[in-house]
This record gives sequence, C-alpha cells and structure tokens, in this order.
Amino acid sequence: MNKQEKNILLLLIVICTISLISFIGLSLFNTRGEPREAIVSLSMLKYGNWILPVNNGIDIAYKPPLLHWFIAAVSYLFGEITPFTSRMPSALSLIAMIAAGYVFFTKRKDAITAFVAGIITLTCFEVHRAGTSCRVDMLLSALMVIALYQLHKWGEKDMKGIPLWGILAMSGAFLTKGPVGILLPCLVEFVYLLIRGHKPLKLIYMFFLISLLSCILPGLWYVAAYRQGGDKFLELVYEENVLRFLGKMSYSSHEKPAYYNLITLIAGYIPYTLLVIISIFTIKYKSLNIKVSQLWKRIRKKISSMDSAHLFSLLSIVIIFTFYCIPKSKRSVYLLPIYPFIAFFLSEYIIYLAKNKKKILKIFGNIMAGIVILLTVCFIAVRANLIPENIFSGKHAVENINMMRDLATVNLNIVTIIILAMPLMAAVIFWRVKNQGPYKLMISILGIIWSIFVSLDGFYQPVILNSKSDYNVAMTINKIVPKGILYSYRTDIVAGDRMHPFTINFYLGDRIVPFDCFNPSSGYLIAGDNDIETFKKTYPEYDVKEIRNFNHRSCDDKKWLHLYKFSKL
Repeated sequence: MNKQEKNILLLLIVICTISLISFIGLSLFNTRGEPREAIVSLSMLKYGNWILPVNNGIDIAYKPPLLHWFIAAVSYLFGEITPFTSRMPSALSLIAMIAAGYVFFTKRKDAITAFVAGIITLTCFEVHRAGTSCRVDMLLSALMVIALYQLHKWGEKDMKGIPLWGILAMSGAFLTKGPVGILLPCLVEFVYLLIRGHKPLKLIYMFFLISLLSCILPGLWYVAAYRQGGDKFLELVYEENVLRFLGKMSYSSHEKPAYYNLITLIAGYIPYTLLVIISIFTIKYKSLNIKVSQLWKRIRKKISSMDSAHLFSLLSIVIIFTFYCIPKSKRSVYLLPIYPFIAFFLSEYIIYLAKNKKKILKIFGNIMAGIVILLTVCFIAVRANLIPENIFSGKHAVENINMMRDLATVNLNIVTIIILAMPLMAAVIFWRVKNQGPYKLMISILGIIWSIFVSLDGFYQPVILNSKSDYNVAMTINKIVPKGILYSYRTDIVAGDRMHPFTINFYLGDRIVPFDCFNPSSGYLIAGDNDIETFKKTYPEYDVKEIRNFNHRSCDDKKWLHLYKFSKL
C-alpha cells in the first residue's frame, strides 16, 4: 500500500476504535448470553482450570475456549473481569476484520471502496451489536473472514506454499466454535478455484491437507478436555456440532424456517436496507424480455467474467448463506461472516449512486437526519417530563417506566452533551454539503449513521439497558450474604440447556449453584416468584422464609426475583 492508502487505513482504525472501545464498558450485563460466556473466563481465573473449567456449580462450557482465554487474559491485565474486559475481544475482533477487509479490497479494487465498505460493516446493526457483546460470534466471524482472505490470496498464487496465516485463523475459529470454522472457509475457496478451472483431485488433496493442519492446535485442546471431561465432554461436542446441524438436539435451540435467514439479514443491515429499498422504487429499469434459458446463460457469462474480488465475495455470500439455511437451528449471528462481502458490493453501489443518482442518496440522507431530529426531540420531551408514564401497559410496563425515568433523571456532563450533539452536528454538515461533490455527500451520510451509533453506545443504550440488569440485585445479595455458596432453584429445567441466574452469579463471583444438584441442609435460595411454590411442594422437609423481594424482573429469564433462607426441619 502507498502512503495515502496507509493513512486511510489508520483513519478507519481510529474511527472503529472510537466507536467500539470507548463505550463497551458502560452497559452492565443485561441479558443471559453475555454473563454466560464471561463466567467461564471468571471460573478460569478463579479456579485455575484453563482447559475445561466448571461454572455455575455444574456446567462445562458449551463452546471451545478461545474467546474465554482471550477474556481471561485481558481481565488478568486489567486486574479483574468486567463487562469492559469481557467485550474487549469482540471489539478487537471486529476492528481486525474491518482492517483486514480494507487491505484485501484496496489491493483488488481501490482504497475509497474499501474504506466505505469498512464503515458500512462497522455501522450495520447486526455487526455492530456483535462487536460490542461478550459472545463468541464476532471472534468466530472475524477469524473465518480473515481465513477466507488468506486462503484466497493463496489461491491467487496458484496454491504455492502453505497459507500459514489462513491455517492459524481457521485453527482459532475451530477453537472458538468448532469445525465449522474450517469447513466454510475451505469450501468457499475450493468452489472458487474449481470455477477457475483447477483440477478437482488436486483441490481435494490440497484442502484436505490444509484442513488437517488447521486441526492440530484445536486437537491438542480436545484431547486435554477429553481427559478431564470424559464421555460427558464427548456427548456435548457431538450434540453441539453434529446434532445441532441435523436438528436432533436434546433441547430446542433456535429452530426457525429457512426464510428466517433472509429476514434477519435484511434487519441486520439496517439502516442500509432502507437505502436499497428507496433505490428499488426510484431507479428506472429496462424491461426484461429474456427467456429462462437465455437468462441462465447471461448469469453464467457474468459469473465467468467476474474479477477475483467480485466472484470470491459473491461465492462467500452464497455458500455461507446457503449452508446456514440447512440446519433447523438458525440465529442472525450465524450470518455475520457474509456481512463484509455484502458491504463490498454495497460500497460500490453507494459510490455509483453518489456519482450518478445523487437524488437517492439525498433522500436517504434526509431520512437519517430526520431520525436524528426525532430522537433528539423525544429525548428532550422525556427530560421535560412531557411523556406520561401511563402510556405504558402490559407485563413490561414497570421496566419501560424505569427506563424512561432513568433517561429523565440521569446527570448530563460535557462529554455526554457532546455525544448527544454529534448526530445533530453530522446532520447539519450533511445539509451544508449535500449539493456539493459526490464524495462529500456520501461521507456526510456515513457520518450521520456513525454518529447515531456513537450516541446510542455512549449514552442512550447504557442508560436504558442498565435498568434491566440484575446487577443491583446481586449487590444487595452480596451485602446480605457476603461470602459462601448460594443456591438457585428453577422449575424450567431442560436437559442440556439448564437455566441459571447467570447475571447475578457473574456479579457475585460464581458463588451460585443449583439447589437440586446439591440438596444442602440450610442456606440461602434465589428463586422466581412462581418457582418457590413448586419448591415447597417438592421439598416439604424444608422450612423456607423470604428475606427480600427485589421487585425486579430478572434479565435472564424475566422472573420476579426473591431471596429466601431455608433449613431442614
């Protein structure tokens, strides 16, 4: 890369860092997914078992340990494990994936297209959410995408040498979530080279060798984990990697129809899906009087004439998307690896609109600026107590009222005022430059979108979501029972997917274990409002007294939380 391209890369990394690293510690854990992962790392640090640690009293991790190793390492450097240190690996993974994409597409297209693709990747809803969460999905996706880039570079060199970085990336992906981290990158590049005319037998041999090399590092962990976990560990591996794909798990896990993936992809690319919808209804199209056979010939000709970057990106999208349509288990985050490649095509499309169809971008920009104005007006109305609390009803009314109260009463300082003002400033810049050059128009719109994410991450989201968290409940319990084991009781126990008070347990330092697995003679019990009646019927030999009604619905399972003291009669 030349000096200008390197400067653009540096700018892109700075933008990503400001957007991601600055705010990931502001939100408390407020869903069960994040503390469920973080507590594995907590148990690694607490008990010193880095191979197959036990957490929540009885659980071994459902996923391989690379994310948990990273979280534990970062937390060790910072002196404690927190939401900030737990989310850091995901944020760094997203930055690495965007930077790698910029380098890859700059060499095969140009720096502006690669830069815009990076900003689009950063500011689409699904990717941004994954990059600020303590989950395995962003790390897995980043390693898979980097492996795809490295394998493609190796393929462009006629498969000479060993793609060491690609092998290491696939090994990491395998250690993050299983063999899919090797299967999909190899499959995409295999099909690409097959289309380019390489001999199938040679490809099979080469990719088998690469896959084998990629299994060496994960294999060492699997052997060590089996020595600790035995058959229980093997059963878990088989269920998570084989039965999940076949839809034969012992419990229902995100079972959705095939079209679910398309819906989540459209939703995940918000706000850019809005731009595509606007353009669909404003661009004039030539009539297509083509027979099906002719259309197929045109498609084949178009594919065969594609350059390396476009064909590779198209295959990455189609193959990975199709693969995840096969199993019954479907989640929006499974599709994360295709987002950078869609961003590449979308980047070219936005640049085309900026040069040839500025009216469409102006409409989109005005809508985004309007959203900024609406968001600001709603916030001012909340601060001025102009919105009555009785507009909320139903089972989530209490939570919604608490969120609105927090927005109305939170203290504002100079930093938060700047964060709140950024989208307004970006909107003003857009209105000032929208009639100037195409690149100024395009960058000003991307600036509005980026500033909206900054204001959401830096102010709105922490204020709103922290009221949902079980953190305060955990701190109250810690005052009542400052040390020792506590017990939890849940009636909705499913084999292989047992519910725990994950958030409370994380903030209490992994002190909570399931009552039914230990049957103690006395102690303290955390239970939901409906669970305690079942407990009394199931265990009539215990005397149970309520210590505290927290008047708080758990962010893990939405049950109203209570603390009880129990002892055998």
